[in-house]
Amino acid sequence: MGEKSTDALLQAHMRLEGSGAASSVAGLVDAGKSKRYLLLEGHHGDLHAYVRARRRLREPEARRLFRQAARAVSTCHDNGVVLRDLKLRKFVFADEARTKLRLESLEDAVLVGESDDRLSDRRGCPAYVAPEVLRSGRAYSGKAADMWSLGVLLYTMLVGRYPFNDAEHASLFAKISRGHFAVPDALSPRARCLVRALLRKEPSERPLADDVLRHPWLSKPLRQQTYPNASLMPSTPAGSSPAGSGSSNGSGGHHQGGQQSGCHQARSQPIVTPDQMVPEISIGGQD
Repeated sequence: MGEKSTDALLQAHMRLEGSGAASSVAGLVDAGKSKRYLLLEGHHGDLHAYVRARRRLREPEARRLFRQAARAVSTCHDNGVVLRDLKLRKFVFADEARTKLRLESLEDAVLVGESDDRLSDRRGCPAYVAPEVLRSGRAYSGKAADMWSLGVLLYTMLVGRYPFNDAEHASLFAKISRGHFAVPDALSPRARCLVRALLRKEPSERPLADDVLRHPWLSKPLRQQTYPNASLMPSTPAGSSPAGSGSSNGSGGHHQGGQQSGCHQARSQPIVTPDQMVPEISIGGQD
């Protein structure tokens, strides 16, 4: 890692030092030739592998873990840190019992001003990238884009697949740009409400990180939740072939602005989309 990038990463971690939101810095190694390495404290596995092994999480467990993820994002935003590459794999377990989450690293994060979080670069994991990030040449709110990614994270925890999925990036980005997705009826109304709020196509309509923590699904006691129709939830084992590319699109079950419209069943898609950073997103000229 170059000296400049190491300094930026160190500065981001120092802003959050002591908050518990991200891994603490354990040391800094000078490897010579302008290369330095930041050493972070260890962990007990990441959230992506945890969800994948369980196919999906029941609401009580998802609620407990997601509250910690949302609190970490809120702490970042309060300290002027925009994550950009927010995804399940970014969160790791701090304890062996796997009950406490934190961000593993702030690599790819950027520091922003208190009143101006506008970004113009197009970075992010394909499955988690917000629609406004795909619009070439337009500035966007980094914090609002993080909230979209947080919505993808929540959806994947609860349903066991991404809300937008396709083997081809161009088709995937077209689906994200349309903003159409389906939420299984088996989820509780409060969980569906929060997912819809976070995945609103219009960035200004998404809640802030602090608002997410006050949402009834997180702030009020969780009602007894059963799954009367198991077919509404995916059961395809993780690692098997994904379902057809059209299953990310709802028809009639689309929702913007948090409307309580009917939700339609989506075919199962395990978490198999490559979960890596894409430095420069290209959608073949699509807007």
